[in-house]
Amino acid sequence: MSAVFLNIAYIAAAVLFIFGIKMLGSASTARKGNMISAIGMLLAVVVTLMKSGMDFQWVWIGLGLGTVIGVVWARVVKMTGMPELVALFNGFGGLASVFVAWAEYQKYFSEGGIGGIENATFIAVVIAVATWIGALTFSGSLIAWAKLSGKLGGSATILPKQRLIALVLLILSVGSVAFFGWAPDSPVAYGVFLGVLVAGIGLGIFGVLPIGGGDMPVVISLLNSLSGLAASAAGFAIQNNVLIVAGCLVGCSGLILTLIMCKAMNRNLANVLFSGFGSAGGAADTEVEGEMKAATTSDAYYVLEAAQTVVIIPGYGMAVAQAQHAVKELGDLLEENGAEVFYAIHPVAGRMPGHMNVLLAEADVPYEQLVEMDAINPRMPSVDVAIVIGANDVVNPAASEDQSSPIYGMPIIKANEARTVYALKRGKGAGFSGLVNKLYFLEKTRMLYGDAKETVTALVSEFKK
Repeated sequence: MSAVFLNIAYIAAAVLFIFGIKMLGSASTARKGNMISAIGMLLAVVVTLMKSGMDFQWVWIGLGLGTVIGVVWARVVKMTGMPELVALFNGFGGLASVFVAWAEYQKYFSEGGIGGIENATFIAVVIAVATWIGALTFSGSLIAWAKLSGKLGGSATILPKQRLIALVLLILSVGSVAFFGWAPDSPVAYGVFLGVLVAGIGLGIFGVLPIGGGDMPVVISLLNSLSGLAASAAGFAIQNNVLIVAGCLVGCSGLILTLIMCKAMNRNLANVLFSGFGSAGGAADTEVEGEMKAATTSDAYYVLEAAQTVVIIPGYGMAVAQAQHAVKELGDLLEENGAEVFYAIHPVAGRMPGHMNVLLAEADVPYEQLVEMDAINPRMPSVDVAIVIGANDVVNPAASEDQSSPIYGMPIIKANEARTVYALKRGKGAGFSGLVNKLYFLEKTRMLYGDAKETVTALVSEFKK
């Protein structure tokens, strides 16, 4: 295959990526945009495989293993497991970049001497950068996966001298990358290269451990961005244009999303990464005066039956219970009864970016009924009933009232301003981040304890009687 044809195909693939990402900005075109991007990736893969000098024995082994794993995961992993699966995907993307960079190191520098290698310093630097970012992304994503899956718990883990260790690892990383770029043919170059790898792994671990569950959506978005940057650096190492473009698109879009989510939390990225939000002790253990008042679904039915405006506020509890279809049915019945129904979406609700949007779209909730936080809050004082389904921090009044709270200053959906609040919760414990929700103790709030799907299904049954 000629280089001209290959580059034209790569340009076409890059254009498809860009149009696909653009279409993801609207719910009505998101599915088509995803398909267009997938076609672009298929084109890039096919034309790359048509290059001469490929060892198809290993290619077919890789394709076979990847296909089997992908099909199994697609069938086995439930929507509730999607956040941790996304974290793993980010990690595997970083690990792939590490392997590509390592292979390029063996190709260019393992024999010693850099004579005849064009742009040897540049190649060495991008190899080291791809290795470092990829290793950081891989280890950090594994920690995020362990936190999201409950294997490490959702609270921040603060180890002794943790920030000092992270700083030392960062300095070691930068120094190793610089030395390897300056002298990739040095007798100690391979040891330095391995130092870059180890420092990246360590920085990923010590960087994500102190981040609590409430910040996991931001972390996943940032790790996604880093996986793209690692891929782009690997693209420079192997001089593959489409990998450079795809990596830059993922890196930039992920970073933009990360900053948008930080803004939605009224925090900066440094505060998310280094504040230790959700660590043991502190405001997470603050006692709240009053008590949570339980209600029955029959009690809630009579209030909902008379309501003219109902706002449903979903959170991770809805995902855990897989209650989105029952919630959609309840919303339809409320509308048939004459109520105006909205679904209020907080940007960081759930445990990954867009988590609630994905779940509600799966249940065919009309996009017009999904209302963002800034649009719904001015209407909350006139709302008859707010139904909070498994949400915690994103409706916690402490964010605007309690200066000692770790979430103070974070914009929330003001469910506390509705005339009546029903909160669906499995038990009386704190949420994933460990913070007590003051909303549950308000006089206007009633608790509906139990599995969210069963509770909503019981409400649906009341309407159907």
